[in-house]
Amino acid sequence: MMHKALNYMSIARKAGMIELGEEPVGAAARSGHARLVVVAQDASDHTWRRAKSFVAGTSQQCIKAPFSKDDMGMAIGRTSLAIAAFTDSAMALAFVKALAEPERYREVLEELDKKSKKIRQRQSEAKAHQYNMKVGKHRTRPGNKKD
Repeated sequence: MMHKALNYMSIARKAGMIELGEEPVGAAARSGHARLVVVAQDASDHTWRRAKSFVAGTSQQCIKAPFSKDDMGMAIGRTSLAIAAFTDSAMALAFVKALAEPERYREVLEELDKKSKKIRQRQSEAKAHQYNMKVGKHRTRPGNKKD
């Protein structure tokens, strides 16, 4: 049976919210689209160093997942996967919450939660703006007469 966190990886792949492999992850991180870089526990030290260098100096997060390359690969339909990057904050947050040790990833959870709230706030403001542009504000201000 597949772990719940791996199910989130599978859903993210189907939704296009994840980059898979070293080159696509590096490109997503350099462009600022990666929210969480996930490295398999049995990935090489070189891969771990590269992942950390991708996110160095940014607010992007990097974790070593408690899954093997084979487990991660099976979750997304490949034979193996050493590195992946979530490009959606909410999906990354759900993935980290589903991991077995939340205290180990406390800082990552806090940062992703902050980003998710900020994104939801922006979406809410954009929706309100679109509504106001479409419908308009129907209030009359003091001193202004409605014709």
